[in-house]
Amino acid sequence: QVQLVESGGGLVRPGGSLRLSCAASGRTFSRNNIAWFRQTSGEERTFLAYILDTGRTTYYADSVKGRFTVSRDNAENTVYLQMNSLKPEDTAVYYCAADPTGSIYYAGSYDNWGQGTHVTVSS
Repeated sequence: QVQLVESGGGLVRPGGSLRLSCAASGRTFSRNNIAWFRQTSGEERTFLAYILDTGRTTYYADSVKGRFTVSRDNAENTVYLQMNSLKPEDTAVYYCAADPTGSIYYAGSYDNWGQGTHVTVSS
């Protein structure tokens, strides 16, 4: 099982950009499908994006389609989430997760998560 570590969060102004990273340890990373979720206080984790092992296929939540882009570099064992045109409502803790056992859109389908990285969008 890969170990996942997110980074790249921070404070950004509305309209700004951030790139989050999900670094994985383990020799099987190139065979792992990876998702990004986010969570605000008191809410469930919500699906943002998903990328298959080869990187050729991606899925996005409607709320971030056109603003967020998921990509991966298997040579670097890293999946990225490029976030543009950020809004205050994008403020959350962002998590990556690997290899769902059910629906890719449902947080309960994943049992392998990183620790999360905080993103705050504020002027």
